Amino acid sequence: MTPITEVEGRRLALSNLDKVLYPATGTTKGEVIHYYAVTAAGALLAHLHNRPVSFLRYPDGPDGQLFFTKNPPPGTPSWVRIAEVPRHAAQQGRQVVVQDLASLMWAANLVVEFHTPQWHADAPGIADRMVFDLDPGAPATVVECCQVALWLRERLAADGLLAYGKTSGSKGLHLLVPLEPTSADRVSAYAKRLATEAEQDLPDLVVHRMTRALRPGKVFVDFSQNAAAKTTATPYTLRARAEPTVSAPVAWAEIEDCRTAAELVFLAAQMAGRLERYGDLLGPLINPNRARPLPAAP
Repeated sequence: MTPITEVEGRRLALSNLDKVLYPATGTTKGEVIHYYAVTAAGALLAHLHNRPVSFLRYPDGPDGQLFFTKNPPPGTPSWVRIAEVPRHAAQQGRQVVVQDLASLMWAANLVVEFHTPQWHADAPGIADRMVFDLDPGAPATVVECCQVALWLRERLAADGLLAYGKTSGSKGLHLLVPLEPTSADRVSAYAKRLATEAEQDLPDLVVHRMTRALRPGKVFVDFSQNAAAKTTATPYTLRARAEPTVSAPVAWAEIEDCRTAAELVFLAAQMAGRLERYGDLLGPLINPNRARPLPAAP
């Protein structure tokens, strides 16, 4: 029988709680839902707030079928907020906005990664943050990503911008920059310019183009996720990897001191301790006092 629970006055059916989703660690679906509902909810909901969500679903674990969806899944409860969002050719689409704990637990029961754009549902295409996705090409690892992140931090600071880091939850690192509201096109152009500068200054370490043949041993500075149509893994989301890795905020001291890739791999079980120790290291992203204007184009 499917358990029924009540969350903030909403009745939720939670299914297959004993199902093992991550065989490498024995992590069950019930433990995944507990992570979202208890460990990460406060911080995660702040980063999901008012942003349309895209889901990467993996209901049978990372070794099963994975599928990406922007549309509200079939059976979405009527009380889950749905936002109208622009799509291609001036068409409108509909996406879920996870605003409260009940909606978060409903989504977690679907077994999903959470992905969000750099803009809010009520201001489509107007970014309040910028992202650099630092993706290492083997044999490079997150260690090399940290070197690039330090270069980008200094370059951004020269333009008066503040940067904060998180692991991708996969192989790389994300840098996030709070901005005063700015069109996604302008943000994308600026991010591309910095990615190009990084390649010029660090030619043995950085590539700014996606071409696979250019990437072995280097860090791809992916600026493209600033486009209005793109999304990035939301802070604190679990990832569909062999283990329940988290896209986890990291302190700059951890980036500076990183010497092995294992140092920046964080699992769901570690996040309660990190939140207790550090709080939300990405809290400045949702603090309007940390937002800075994007420099004018040269």
